[in-house]
Amino acid sequence: MQFDTQRPPIAELLFRLKYRNEQNAAVDIIETCARFLLPASQGFDLIVPVPPSTPRASQPVVLLATGIGKELKIPVASCIVATRPTAQLKSVTDPDERKRILEGLYAVDDIQTSRKNILLFDDLFRSGATMNAITKILLDAGKANTVSVLTITKTRRNQ
Repeated sequence: MQFDTQRPPIAELLFRLKYRNEQNAAVDIIETCARFLLPASQGFDLIVPVPPSTPRASQPVVLLATGIGKELKIPVASCIVATRPTAQLKSVTDPDERKRILEGLYAVDDIQTSRKNILLFDDLFRSGATMNAITKILLDAGKANTVSVLTITKTRRNQ
């Protein structure tokens, strides 16, 4: 079955980066995000990418976070780690199951996050469950002052 999927331009760039390995698509995404964040960028001490859920030779979320950090001169720290392997949450539609999977899934290196104003970055938003879980870890165990979030695009459905 073939679908004629229509994506906003930035979502199309992300699709090309993630699923077609078109590394040059990252340039426009980084530029767009940096331009969007520039007015607020002085308020961030650190950019923290969400840990990737799929093994890839080049991780789009890390590549993009690093590029945005470089453009805005904000350090990037991959200080959130998964404590165990899991399936991709975007394929889990049951909210209770998603919550169960997220319970205790992440740990943080609080030396990097303590008393920092953090921009949590992910490439894809579905329900917000992952961002909520990591925000809680950053604020509680990570002792962050604040956590703001940025994602590139959202999935078609929020289930």
